[in-house]
Amino acid sequence: MRYVATVFLCLLLSQVAWAEPFMSPESVPSARGFHKKVIADGLSHPWGVAWLPDGSMLVTERPGRVRHLNEDGTTRTYKVPGGPAVVVVGQGGLLDISLHPNFAENGLVYFTLATGTRHSNRTTLARAYFDGKKFSKLEELFRVSQAKSGGQHFGSRMIWLEDRTLLMSVGDGGNPPVRIGDVLSRTLAQDGQSHLGKILRLTDAGMPVAGGSFGGQSDILPEIYSMGHRNIQGLAVDPIRNTVWASEHGALGGDELNRITGGNNYGWPKATFSKEYLGARDISEHTTLPGMTDPELVWLSGIAPSGLLLYTGDKFPKWRGDLFAGGLKDQSIRRVVLDQSGRVLGEEIIRVGQRVRDVQQGPDGFIYLLTDESDGKLIRLEPSEETDPNP
Repeated sequence: MRYVATVFLCLLLSQVAWAEPFMSPESVPSARGFHKKVIADGLSHPWGVAWLPDGSMLVTERPGRVRHLNEDGTTRTYKVPGGPAVVVVGQGGLLDISLHPNFAENGLVYFTLATGTRHSNRTTLARAYFDGKKFSKLEELFRVSQAKSGGQHFGSRMIWLEDRTLLMSVGDGGNPPVRIGDVLSRTLAQDGQSHLGKILRLTDAGMPVAGGSFGGQSDILPEIYSMGHRNIQGLAVDPIRNTVWASEHGALGGDELNRITGGNNYGWPKATFSKEYLGARDISEHTTLPGMTDPELVWLSGIAPSGLLLYTGDKFPKWRGDLFAGGLKDQSIRRVVLDQSGRVLGEEIIRVGQRVRDVQQGPDGFIYLLTDESDGKLIRLEPSEETDPNP
């Protein structure tokens, strides 16, 4: 009964104040009807996963390797030759991976990675050819225009839109005192001439899409799709509502779930629920501002979101149409319940006990997650008999 009552209260509260962001409660009910199965372990800080047509998987490891996991349990390890060299610093390294929508014909695999040095680095987009046995012809397609120092906030999540253009997130460069020139790096999230703190929209060749997303404004680069972001590490296409979702790190708390529309400004750092790490002071006196888009959900105490999935499979019928957000700090996945319009109704928690870096739906309809540890795991969620987690 306690489980039902808690969910009902979450739904009731969301209906009362649905026009404002849904504020995640401190206590979230546990999800039911699944069990976890470890598919692979021994992965070194895995970051992204992509499925090949034969059902096997390519998994990136942040230190610069790609693991090929076959359905029979065998694995191969690759270093991608040629092209830009990976710099492994802090949060940076070999990060996301995605197959070209026409991979079956062209064999192209896309990567985001950190390049440069410890003191001068940036997020870079590259692609390589994979023939099922080896990678070749790695080439750089796009690099963030401004180099930064240190190993923070590379963003780097990728998704493909229906028109086969690519969305790629780029972080704001880092926390204070990180500066670029004479300004704090994070303030560049509001600068239309900087790639930092943005989602970019690119062709499959890494070029800006003709016309841009801000109506051709001369003060905003044409490759910028949306701006005012801190560090997005979760992106998901929603084919049910014909939209895009993003999960975004705050600083001290104030993590966000945003509904992304090209041409919008999402506020960071001018409007945020987040606080400074030092002293827990408000970063801004504003949580909302005219002309800026508010989040749909705020994790006020912070989950450190990474990896985001809009579930469309048939293995969990009750979960279809809901979002699943991985949490690094939270060591869990949050199931975000949505109505048909995309309004947040409530949450459930899937406890993992390790830092969740990515959440994906496999071609088999199961939900897969990667844990970001030195002994990282690929875990599959499978249906099971529902039992009340709060007897």
